[in-house]
Order: sequence, then C-alpha cells, then structure tokens
Amino acid sequence: MSPSNETAIYQTLDEAINNATDGSVIYLPGGGFTISDNTKITHRLTIMGVSHRGDTDNADGATIISGKLQFDRGSSGSAVIGAYISGNVEIDSVQNITVRKCNAYSIQVLNSGATGLVVNQCYLREDCNFGNCNARIENNIIDMAMHLEGAIIRHNVFTGYRYAADMGWSTRQIAYIYSSTIEDNFFLAWNHGAAWIENCVISRNCIGTGSWSSDTDSYVLDEGVTWDDVFKKHKGCTTSSDYDLKDKWGKGEASDGSDIGIFGGSGFDPKALAPIPRIVSKKVDEQTDGTGRLHIEVTVKSN
Repeated sequence: MSPSNETAIYQTLDEAINNATDGSVIYLPGGGFTISDNTKITHRLTIMGVSHRGDTDNADGATIISGKLQFDRGSSGSAVIGAYISGNVEIDSVQNITVRKCNAYSIQVLNSGATGLVVNQCYLREDCNFGNCNARIENNIIDMAMHLEGAIIRHNVFTGYRYAADMGWSTRQIAYIYSSTIEDNFFLAWNHGAAWIENCVISRNCIGTGSWSSDTDSYVLDEGVTWDDVFKKHKGCTTSSDYDLKDKWGKGEASDGSDIGIFGGSGFDPKALAPIPRIVSKKVDEQTDGTGRLHIEVTVKSN
C-alpha cells in the first residue's frame, strides 16, 4: 500500500520492494517469500508480516522470508515487523530502523553512521554486531550483542555460550559496549565478568557465575544454576520456551520493584503477533452452486 492509499498486488517480495515508493507498506500473509541478495531497500518502507511463529491462530502459519533484508541508504525510518528471516538484517548508514517481533539470524550494522535503531521483542539466533550505533535493544531473546555506544540494553535474555580463542574471551554475551545503559537483563552463561564494557550504567541484571565489579545491584546466580532453575518452562532457548520467570525472580526482586527479564518494561508477546488482521479460518467450496456462485467463508481477527 502506498502513502496515497493505492494498493497493488505483486507475485514476489522482490517486485514489491523494487516497486515501492517512499512511505509504502508491504503486507505479507503467512507463507514463504524469497528475497534476492540483489534486492535492497532504498526507500522508507514498512514490511509487515503476521508473525514469525507457526503456532498462532493464523490459518496460513508464519510469515517466512528466505534470504536477508538489506536496509540501504535512503531507507531511514523503515521497519520490519512480524516475520521469520532466514538470513541477517543488514543496516547501512541509515537512521531510525525498527526491527520488531521478528526472528532473524542476526542484525549486522554495516556502517557507524547508523543511528536510532530499535530492536524490540525479537529472537536473534546468532552474534549481532551493532556497528557502534546507539540502538535501543529491549525485550529480546538474543545470542550475543557487541559494538554499541550510547545504547539502551534492557529486559533481554542473552543465550550465547562460546569460546573464541582468537579473541581471547570465553562465554561473553555482550562486548565492546561504551557509554550505555545495561539494566534488567539475564546473562546466565556469563563468566569472568564483562568484556570491554566502559562508562556504562549497569544495574539489576541477573548474571551467572562471576561478577561485574562495577555492578553493585546485580543478582549473581549460584554455581550450577541452569535455565530451568530460572524460567518456568525452558526448552533450549527456542520459541517453544516459556521465558516467564519463576516466582523467585518476579516483580519485587529488583531493588526498585520492577520486573527483570523480558516481560518487564514494555513487555513481551510470546506469539509475536503483528498489529494487523489475520485469517483465522477459511473455507472455499470445491465447485460453484446451482446459480454459478462459489461459496467462500473467511474469518478475520485482529489484535
């Protein structure tokens, strides 16, 4: 849909992006959509799927984008909401990109000129490099985040656990973070303290073994504590997990009475449903009736 409310239907996602004008919205139903590596978003554009999950009441399942989304120069103010993305979300020197309620391989900021990035209620499956931008990273399930400056990092669960001998660090879940706010997160696999964290406000985080010398208001878990000890129903950091905290870690545990974890702050929608109507049931008769009419029943629901 264009800013002038004109609607067009395209057969492929590539065609929809390439024919979009500044301010357009692309609505994607449940189903699979392939995007070419040569297709880049060069206008202010919103891509709106239904959800990245296939277990919602949407009759056509999840919105799945095969490939990577590339927000190139000219795309400031763009957004992608409610989609499973097999590849990366790549961001060049653009401002105010929003990635919300998505499941993506990772986010890669390619140029330090990017500012105003918002990442909210997403599943990010691998290491994210934010290119020293001032992103707001809130209420996400995220593997690892690095290279942030002037950022807000709140109410996330960090799941990464690895050893990188070439970089000289192990089990780090955030690194190279400067002049940022890091609050109300869960870092269960943390070990040997923080890595290259400077001039940050750090408070009310729940961390695994080890400690942050600069964090006087964190919760350090005992040796041997697992995800199952923290979350009500954990299944290996997947979308089938329930990241609601067990009572010990609920409201009131933090010194200011706020919730820590992904359900605090702005909250978290486990079904990741985008704010658009969705088809919850449909029935199409196999043939027309005696008057030549084809009977179709469609039930639509919105949040």
